[in-house]
Amino acid sequence: MLNDFIARTHLAPQSAAAKAPTTGALPEWNLSDLYPSMDGPELAGDIARALSESATFENRWKGKLADEAAKGGLGAAMAEYEALEELIGRIVSYAGLVYSGDTSDPKRAKLYGDVQEKMTDASAHTLFFALELNKIGDEAIEAAFDHDKGFAHYKPWIVDLRKEKPYQLEDRVEQLFHEKSVTGRGAWNRLFDETMTSLRFTVDGEELTLEPTLNKLQDADPETRRKASEALAATFKANLRTFTLITNTLAKDKEISDRWRGFEDIADSRHLANRVERSVVDALATAVREAYPSLSHRYYAMKAKWLGLEKLNNWDRNAPLPDTPQAVIGWDEAKHTVLSAYQLFSPDMAEIARTFFDRSWIDAAVRPGKAPGAFAHPTVPSVHPYVLVNYMGKPRDVMTLAHELGHGVHQVLAGAQGALMASTPLTLAETASVFGEMLTFRSLLDQTREPRERKAMLAQKVEDMINTVVRQIAFYEFERKVHTERRNGELTSDRIGELWLEVQSESLGPAIALQPGYETFWTYIPHFIHSPFYVYAYAFGDCLVNSLYAVYQNAESGFQEKYFDMLRAGGTKHHSELLAPFGLDASDPQFWARGLSVIAGLIDELEAMG
Repeated sequence: MLNDFIARTHLAPQSAAAKAPTTGALPEWNLSDLYPSMDGPELAGDIARALSESATFENRWKGKLADEAAKGGLGAAMAEYEALEELIGRIVSYAGLVYSGDTSDPKRAKLYGDVQEKMTDASAHTLFFALELNKIGDEAIEAAFDHDKGFAHYKPWIVDLRKEKPYQLEDRVEQLFHEKSVTGRGAWNRLFDETMTSLRFTVDGEELTLEPTLNKLQDADPETRRKASEALAATFKANLRTFTLITNTLAKDKEISDRWRGFEDIADSRHLANRVERSVVDALATAVREAYPSLSHRYYAMKAKWLGLEKLNNWDRNAPLPDTPQAVIGWDEAKHTVLSAYQLFSPDMAEIARTFFDRSWIDAAVRPGKAPGAFAHPTVPSVHPYVLVNYMGKPRDVMTLAHELGHGVHQVLAGAQGALMASTPLTLAETASVFGEMLTFRSLLDQTREPRERKAMLAQKVEDMINTVVRQIAFYEFERKVHTERRNGELTSDRIGELWLEVQSESLGPAIALQPGYETFWTYIPHFIHSPFYVYAYAFGDCLVNSLYAVYQNAESGFQEKYFDMLRAGGTKHHSELLAPFGLDASDPQFWARGLSVIAGLIDELEAMG
């Protein structure tokens, strides 16, 4: 369970920027709502209780579920199972969040590792439960729904569980996979995290961690951007053997699991986890690839002209436009910006988001050893989510904050579904976050009258959308190529770099020159390591939100209530059920084209500005 920590968080697609002196005081989260301290009796007691109660649960229920289905006792078993999941989830969340705060701290790393092992042991006792439920016949399950109200409460979870039945292995094999995850996939994930946070990048004689170095790629000075890019490439290259080994090992690990379980396509296990059909994802990926020329290729050609260049270098991709205001946005202003945008949409939404600030549920400061990027972690329904960002006062950081708070609001609202059904598939989990970004962007744009500032805002939004849609689908295609070739043997660092350049060149277009060193930039993307094929969820969410926002703009009333109902549903409904009230259907081939046309429309507006 703990080795899924990162997979259950939601990292922003664009790296958060880094800290500057004028951002003001930046908050650090208070994790005491989970546990008062790392070495306190509360945590130790819950760890012991999880180990004891999970063993008791196994003794009570293992081998008896079919009989309980006939007697009407499955509801009680489900409630007990959910309580155990809540307890284990609380422990796992605390250890993961503490570790994210400083992965270089040996004490935190030890807690993370110890909890990973002990909670894997605890959940090994509950592993039988889902496997045994899936062995009960369909008729008996349906009868249990009819006669056991307690069991019927969990019907959405049971229905989803039974979709996994064709890929379920014999009990002892499942237990082996589960227990070996600590020394297998989980260990390689941890190696990646600790290696990445230990890296240093030398720019003009100054040693920097990843976040501040990535931030320099958004600097107004082209020489600063070049030096930062070259520093990134140099350090990535020096560590290429490690990242290549991690990638090869995890790709092989996934292939073994997929082969044993009988998945046909390399991404089918992710589609199953996301409760989305392969045909829907294929339609999305095809639509985005076909739109490359009208989106990223066209935009970057325009941007090259704005910057007075024949071609953009890869380090110019996120450069600010000439004459764009470069003032650092203070934390208080960022807070006000996001909350004001949320308030215009729904006072209730703003109130939930405000709680994250008021109760220290956000960690925003950049620190050595802190996890890079950004995420919102739901923890467990009995507590509340936490948000991590690396804030440096750039406009993109404000959007990252809006993104993660969108997740946070979603997680708070879905919490009422309980530990088993609150979690939302990744595709739909990105809806609330991207919608939060859109609300913030539209609010700021409506307040902007000066043409130059409006152009800069539109350009930045287009770039963020390209990063969220085009870049993420390119990432998805890169993963498909890597995992496909890995089935025939290990890939060299050079070959992985070739595949990376291939998809980047295709997606970014002829207006961007990929300079030597860029072939190593695949190394720092955490999604490839923590949750293979996660990345298409961003494109799914962005295109969905584009369509959803159009419905909102044209709705006379009632949209907010429908939207909140969608968020409250958590993982209890399929995407088709959730989108139906808005008149949207992700299985419609035209659905993705409509979402992409919104991005094209913004580029049209920029073209008209000259």
